[in-house]
Amino acid sequence: MTNQRIMLTLAALFAALEGYDLACYGVTVPSLLADGGIGADKVSAGTVGSLVAVGMLVGAATSAALIRRLGSRRLLFGGATVFSAGMLVCAVAPTFALFGAARLVVGIGLGIVLPTVTAYVADLSAPERRSRNIGIMMAGYAGGALFAPLLGAAMLPESSWRWIYVIGAVPAAVLIPAAIRLLPESPVTPSQATARTEGDLMGLRPLLARGVRGATLLFWVISFCGLLLVFGISTWLPTIMQTAGYSLGSSLLQTAAMWVGAGVGMVAGGRVADKVGVKPVVVVAFLAGSAGLLLMSARPALAVLFLLMFVSGLGFIGSQVLTNAFVVTRYSDALRGPAIGWALSVGRLGAITGPVLGAWILSSGLGVQWNFYLFAVPGVLGATLAALVPIIRAPRATPAAEPGYV
Repeated sequence: MTNQRIMLTLAALFAALEGYDLACYGVTVPSLLADGGIGADKVSAGTVGSLVAVGMLVGAATSAALIRRLGSRRLLFGGATVFSAGMLVCAVAPTFALFGAARLVVGIGLGIVLPTVTAYVADLSAPERRSRNIGIMMAGYAGGALFAPLLGAAMLPESSWRWIYVIGAVPAAVLIPAAIRLLPESPVTPSQATARTEGDLMGLRPLLARGVRGATLLFWVISFCGLLLVFGISTWLPTIMQTAGYSLGSSLLQTAAMWVGAGVGMVAGGRVADKVGVKPVVVVAFLAGSAGLLLMSARPALAVLFLLMFVSGLGFIGSQVLTNAFVVTRYSDALRGPAIGWALSVGRLGAITGPVLGAWILSSGLGVQWNFYLFAVPGVLGATLAALVPIIRAPRATPAAEPGYV
């Protein structure tokens, strides 16, 4: 139990850094737009939001290709080092072009870390605890993402937006050395997995084999929908709410309420998924997020708005995390790492689309309610596709043959 707590705590801290580093951009967009010295506008801000997703696409594909060759532990540390270095460059960038390039590097690191740490936790978890443990680990992600708007509400606009990025980079200097000392190797070693992927450099062949292909393709599109929502909403929500007439402080607190809902959804959803199955939980989460957005478009009272922000976070961000759990519980040990890596890599196309879609809506002259309408559509699509995911017919290892569970 002690080993399990150490593993989950450190994995949750890596996820917290990832959540903070992702959310901090949306938090600082209003300040970046107001900083005439760096040269940002709404179009370029949307482009930079998408650059992070481009980097994450590359990073997730790298994770898919290398996780069973290098091992998830080593890959995790490398990815965390990359995104922390990128955050430091963001903090000192004199131009928005260099800032955007640094966010691309941040994205590569983030893209490596999320599928890698998810597969790592799944490798070290007993089958009946996988969804729960992934939910607990990803609650760290929600905690980091929640800290970003709270910190922004306390510091901005009085302090420089650059401090938000400095604070995101520094903790890795302590976390990575501690994790190197305390985290065990995954029981699914590179030598165990090589036989299943030999001759298949990118790890795609077994994921597209008969009996597996249908689930793989559905997971790719579900991840596209989920990440479009996570990136589109997290990048533009504070700006959308300012456009709707709320102050920056109120908009950031509303964003914080969304991340609280996400954290609750991850932990509670993971526990429920271990009891009733992850598929129905993912379906309900997507639908709840869509309903929350549609109700927000009616400009409800402030107290109701905060509740709807909570529900939307529980739904949209929670659903994407639970989709990750869905993926790693559907595949065998050897395929789990490549499967989550490729699902998140293809899904990053949605993450690229989300910020651009938000920028287009905000610049188009359409009413602010159209932000809520259009982002609700992929939520409904994600729920529909999740309900269609079949059972994978490929051979699976038996629980007795899987070592190292905690």
